[in-house]
Amino acid sequence: MGETVVPGVQNSAASTIMTVADMSLITAEVKVDETDIVNVQTGQQAEVTIDAIPNQTFKGHVIEIGDTAILRSTGLAASQSTTSNQEAKDFKVVIAIDNPPDSIRPGLSCTGKITTATRPHTLTIPIQALTVRQRGDLAPIDKNKNVQAAPKLDPMAEKAKKEELQGVFLVRNGKAEFQKVVTGITGATDIEVLSGINEDDQIVTGSYKVIRTLRNSAKVKVDNTPPPVKTES
Repeated sequence: MGETVVPGVQNSAASTIMTVADMSLITAEVKVDETDIVNVQTGQQAEVTIDAIPNQTFKGHVIEIGDTAILRSTGLAASQSTTSNQEAKDFKVVIAIDNPPDSIRPGLSCTGKITTATRPHTLTIPIQALTVRQRGDLAPIDKNKNVQAAPKLDPMAEKAKKEELQGVFLVRNGKAEFQKVVTGITGATDIEVLSGINEDDQIVTGSYKVIRTLRNSAKVKVDNTPPPVKTES
């Protein structure tokens, strides 16, 4: 008679005898940020790139979406963590590769891109052009107004002034004018605009600090010169 294989002490990880992999279905497990997981659905098309197979992209589709948030720092489920839950979280998403090559092996590192929505012939703007302002900050400043005693505050009026508006700054007559917009699909670098601006409008774009501190009706100078390309010596 042959020998009998038994598990190690208390089924420890070091007691693994063999790992069996079903190569008939190749899947990629990726982590999706909590801010994007609400847009992911099963059946959506995806593209997978594998570090060990460069310059190739493999088509696939989503077959499973995790229901439990995973802490980005530890990889443990957020519900099992005893520390603060304010840190960033991800959700596991499983992508089935449609036509995997024979060179794929279990455990290879990969990156996935999931197409959550597609809209042809739409108006888009750079994400860095989009900003948020409080309604009270958009009111023109009257420099000739005399200093008076502080009036009695109206709670409703003060609440209305603190309302946050999402929009862009348009260039009109040499000045930056804030324009509220309604956005749609968000891409990697651009965002769809459903209403608020037209195709021929000229908008202000730049770094986050510049756009965030730009005042309404501030004078601007149009300069569409592309930034210099940095070269490594």
